[in-house]
Amino acid sequence: MAKWAIGIDIGGTFTDLVAIEYETGALHSLKILTTHTDPATAVVQGVGRLMHANGIAAQDVLNVTHATTLFTNALIERRGARTGMLATQGFKDIIEMGNERKYDLYDLRLDRIAPLAPRTLRGEVAGRLDAEGREIEPLDIEQALKVTGELVADGVVSLAICLLHAYKSDIHEQRLKAAIEQAHPGLALTLSSEVAPVIREYERMSTTLANAYIKPMAQGYLDTLAQRLRELGLRSEILMMLSNGGLSHLEDAKAHPISLLESGPAAGAVSAVHHSLREGKDNLLAFDMGGTTAKLCLIEHGQPSVTFGFEAARQKRFAEGSGIPISITTVDLIEIGAGGGSIAHQDELGLLKVGPQSAGSEPGPVCYGRGGEEPAVTDANLILGYLNGGYFAGGTLPIDIEAARASYAKLGGMLARHPDDVAWGVHDIVAENMAAAARVHVAERGKDPRNFVLVATGGGGPLHAYYVARKIGVKTIICPPDAGVASAFGLLVSSARTDRSRTVSFKPATDAVQELEDMFAALEHEVTANLETLSGSFGPCVLRRRADGRFIGQGFNLTVDLPDGPYAGAASAEPDAASWAARLEQSFRKEYERKFGRTPPSVPVELVNLRVTGLSAPRRQFEPAQRDMAGAAAPIATRPVYFKEAGGFVQTPIYRRETLPVGFSAQGPLLVEEASTTLVVGPLGHATVAPSGSLVVSIEDLQS
Repeated sequence: MAKWAIGIDIGGTFTDLVAIEYETGALHSLKILTTHTDPATAVVQGVGRLMHANGIAAQDVLNVTHATTLFTNALIERRGARTGMLATQGFKDIIEMGNERKYDLYDLRLDRIAPLAPRTLRGEVAGRLDAEGREIEPLDIEQALKVTGELVADGVVSLAICLLHAYKSDIHEQRLKAAIEQAHPGLALTLSSEVAPVIREYERMSTTLANAYIKPMAQGYLDTLAQRLRELGLRSEILMMLSNGGLSHLEDAKAHPISLLESGPAAGAVSAVHHSLREGKDNLLAFDMGGTTAKLCLIEHGQPSVTFGFEAARQKRFAEGSGIPISITTVDLIEIGAGGGSIAHQDELGLLKVGPQSAGSEPGPVCYGRGGEEPAVTDANLILGYLNGGYFAGGTLPIDIEAARASYAKLGGMLARHPDDVAWGVHDIVAENMAAAARVHVAERGKDPRNFVLVATGGGGPLHAYYVARKIGVKTIICPPDAGVASAFGLLVSSARTDRSRTVSFKPATDAVQELEDMFAALEHEVTANLETLSGSFGPCVLRRRADGRFIGQGFNLTVDLPDGPYAGAASAEPDAASWAARLEQSFRKEYERKFGRTPPSVPVELVNLRVTGLSAPRRQFEPAQRDMAGAAAPIATRPVYFKEAGGFVQTPIYRRETLPVGFSAQGPLLVEEASTTLVVGPLGHATVAPSGSLVVSIEDLQS
């Protein structure tokens, strides 16, 4: 009996779907426009079409895995629930005061991002814990219920509870939760001790509030999705991709939707790792470009970089400090540029600019013929010959090239330039913006991009990878099979993952190692208990310990890997606690010196936040069907395609990817089309089909 899995990734422009069959290695994909008014509609329509077209019986689907940018967009566009907040008396304005840093020192009219809960919807609660979690003032439940009632009367449907020092003890927050649930059973509650149990009040409060803001929307959407998939006959479990690059069950995602914010891009990074390892490459730059944005992830030794916080909904796109700080574990991604829907325009200085405004899927670029009037990046790629108007999204979406030309003729008139020159300018600006951001991102981590390969995914990644690679000095591009739906595929090869953290104050030189071991053991118990719920689909849990540390007196922390435990007891690898204490301190000092070049002399180390990660690999591994090992392939057509280094438009051979055998090799210029994207290989590139099915492009001359 066939056994299938289905992956679904909702993006700002397209919803991508992939179905894989484990026994035969079959893979089928579909790209459909996202329905923003009701995202579940595109999902259900796409799943139905995918199942019908490929004869997939509902009872044969083992699981459905999902990623989405819906909740990120809800934060950006302020489309969440009417949300209130309860804070310790005297502290409700922390969310507005922030950290009192300016993200632009020289802007005298700086706009700080507005809190998700205005001051009128923020209440205070009498009662206080000290920094050790001990009660120094009893919690006033009666007053808290009175304040909550007033917020509910003002229309609040979701409430964030963020009390002082709740990361140390959750006793007050749990008492509030029990009382409020009894008094207001329909009110959605979010506790800081459950969402972000770590120090730094502003970041903890903003994370809690953001979770509360999107929670009703997330619960409604995920419940609706589950119901409508059941109506299709699917009774399999639904898994959700988290921002950390791992999978979790639906109920966990509903309780903590904040962990889903970067789920789609994280799946793209997982997919890039999967395909690059098949080519024997483990140091790569994962370049994922969709219809709205492009993202880059630095991957070393086959592991995506991970961080424990990021910013959402920035006021200025690339200005650090201008957004909402979110304290979650996430794949370390950088937004490096525009997407296919990004709009080209003339700025106030008369210069050509691209983005940040995007046409999305509604109305979309001009060529979609859905009401878009402003020229977009996709329109430029169509004019330059990189896209085939008759085979866009596999031929499912009609394309109007004349409308695209008209839009660029209008912009060209404003700029006094030929429309073709303007279209090339847009393509080149996008590549340069991405290259500039990539250079900084890689350099900040002490790396040289020339030592990495570029893995191009998403609908736009293969279109732009060639010129991005040339600008940053990358010599090799890998374009995996079905690159345009790589994030949806990444969902189906991901491990299950759970992260837990806790704030402590542990000094290896003086504190008892047994206490540290007890705290780690408690976190590991939480992690394994959560992953056990997925044990039917995923294997044994592998645990990893980390900690945020600092030299005493420093204000910021460095996250370091710690040795595996236990650190005390009969099972311990070391004979005594003193040996463990020395190893723990050395773990921090070694990483600190690697990062900063030196360590301060005679300064004790303090571990501040403990972190445990649990990973469970899928029990079923997908192995794609073997491709033909020999054969010849001929172009299906030729058409004029613009290459700057060739002096303009040149007749270029066009290949269909599904017809290319393993071992195919050709010198550029050429295009390779598939249903979800097109790979552009310029005159200095040479394309080869690897045994895995990936297209590998070698760039001969790196001079721009």
